Amino acid sequence: MHPEALFEIFGKGVYAYGVCMAVGIILCFGFLLFTMWYKKFSETSTNAVLVIGILGTAFGIFMAMLVQSILNYAKDPSKPFQLAGMTFMGGLLGGVVSFLAVWNIYVYVIGPRTKIKWLTSKDMNAGLSDALPFIPIGIAIAHAFGRFGCFWAGCCYGQEAEWGLQCAAPHGVTLPVNVIPTQLFEMCFLLLLAGVMALLYFRFKFNYNFGVYAIAYGIWRFVIEFFRDDDRGALILGLQPSQFWSILMVLVGVGYFFLQYYLLRKLMKHPELQHKEENKDKIELTEDGTPVLAQGAEVSRVVPAEPEDKVQDETEGES
Repeated sequence: MHPEALFEIFGKGVYAYGVCMAVGIILCFGFLLFTMWYKKFSETSTNAVLVIGILGTAFGIFMAMLVQSILNYAKDPSKPFQLAGMTFMGGLLGGVVSFLAVWNIYVYVIGPRTKIKWLTSKDMNAGLSDALPFIPIGIAIAHAFGRFGCFWAGCCYGQEAEWGLQCAAPHGVTLPVNVIPTQLFEMCFLLLLAGVMALLYFRFKFNYNFGVYAIAYGIWRFVIEFFRDDDRGALILGLQPSQFWSILMVLVGVGYFFLQYYLLRKLMKHPELQHKEENKDKIELTEDGTPVLAQGAEVSRVVPAEPEDKVQDETEGES
């Protein structure tokens, strides 16, 4: 546990939590970039997902701080309101809503109408419905490293337990007792969830991962809250704030299965299939006329028929 700054840059402390969070975000976008290359997303489609994703991540971080600050103020209005702390649920909600809003504005308003070449969306060979099946994998990876950062920062710790670990608390204080390392448990769960979703997507072409993520994490978070002992803000309808949002996450996940089946799967463009069809007819010829097939191209060998006049001459000669 290392809640104090690791080192300083220009007089500003760099903390283990921030490092873990940065590594998680980098790995998340690295995974998204690899998957879009693997699935043959066009450059325009890839740039749209990455740029709008970065904007959504930035707004999500702001919302994570804002929601936590509101919860802190609601619990004790006597203290002045200030941006302090972060909550994943607030960040996820802010990130998803902002991503969807900016994506739809770009794809349906700005992209088709702009005359600026690098802003046009005419060359997009994939839509959001093609990206949703693998985006949750990246989110789970980033979240896992964020939870590892929580372990070092001394937040999100569990209840007292003899078999637990000695954990740091905010402001550099070390807890006097061993506690359940809920941060490490959640990190392991998220990495396992990311692995399962990756297997489903790449091996079985499963396109319902957003629903899997929402339901699985919603259930996990609802349960793990019973074992946490850190300050999480005022109760909502008798539940911890994260438990309330967890119920909504599960409901959204269930609804997504129906949305994907009845609507989104019909909107998928399948860029990897488009790429195969484009290569199928690409046949190059060498100087002597021998066909050279591009990767994925198919051709049937056709024996050309001899000219009719040549056949007649041979027939007359035999007679």
